[in-house]
Amino acid sequence: MAFVLTLVRHGQSAANARGVMCGRSDPPLTETGRRQARALATGLPRPTRLVSSPLARARETAVLLGADVPVEIDARWTEMDYGALDGQPMSALDGDAWRAWRSDPDHVPAGGESLAAVRARVAAACAELAAEAAAGEVVVVSHVSPIKAAISWALGVGIDIAWRMYLVDAAVCRVDTSGSVPLLLAVNDEGPLHAGSVLPA
Repeated sequence: MAFVLTLVRHGQSAANARGVMCGRSDPPLTETGRRQARALATGLPRPTRLVSSPLARARETAVLLGADVPVEIDARWTEMDYGALDGQPMSALDGDAWRAWRSDPDHVPAGGESLAAVRARVAAACAELAAEAAAGEVVVVSHVSPIKAAISWALGVGIDIAWRMYLVDAAVCRVDTSGSVPLLLAVNDEGPLHAGSVLPA
């Protein structure tokens, strides 16, 4: 039987519904987000280990998965720190700041964190989970930037690939870690969760 590392983006949060950047701020899930999380529970394998970001929107999603294993909190899976941009619409980025962010993985938004730093902490977390995910179902509930970082780890490429990915709310990605290198099996799998409209952020 093949086991995988399953990466789940949290359900829609209040910030997602408003269409603003949401890093370390901690809004709850919307009712749509709760419905998405409950729907996930019907389509995911029962995990042998369930890991979550410490942020409320991820923890609530993890709890709503209804697994009979405890939710473990790992801060390495928390969302990127957007600093002064947290809670702002994308239009708050001026042209120079936007170009710097997209062109330089080491660029740090004012008071925030670089994509390269996110990649480093997530890669370490993935490496620790890889052996266990090859022998059991490991599910991680996280956010856009850490999941993109995990995908870049799986592919063995730089985090600049993040700008070529888009993840919907409650998206599921799967990585087979049983071989000599990780194998990306699925990205942005929506399944039956998106019958209604969900605003991205």
